[in-house]
Amino acid sequence: MNQAAISAIELRPNHSGQQRAFLAGTRVRVQDIYALSELQSKTPDEIVEALPHLTLSQVHSALAYYFEHRNEILQEIRDDDDFAAAIRQKLGPGPLAKKLKSAD
Repeated sequence: MNQAAISAIELRPNHSGQQRAFLAGTRVRVQDIYALSELQSKTPDEIVEALPHLTLSQVHSALAYYFEHRNEILQEIRDDDDFAAAIRQKLGPGPLAKKLKSAD
């Protein structure tokens, strides 16, 4: 990966201190760009349309970083899913789920 693409990505700690890859200067994670591209089948141009504060270069940098660090990014997603599941289990059903259950 070239130096410009590397400088477009910064690593920041998450809730448990693990490093997460973000587009530098934004709150957009590399895994978010991956999800839009691979899971929602959006092209880089469509991603820029959906997130107009990003440049096409930033989107390409995020995708390049993802392909260079695929296993790490997929592990970040699994870790985030596990964290969310633990929170849901700790807090129990939310107000909407309670309301829907009482409507039965």
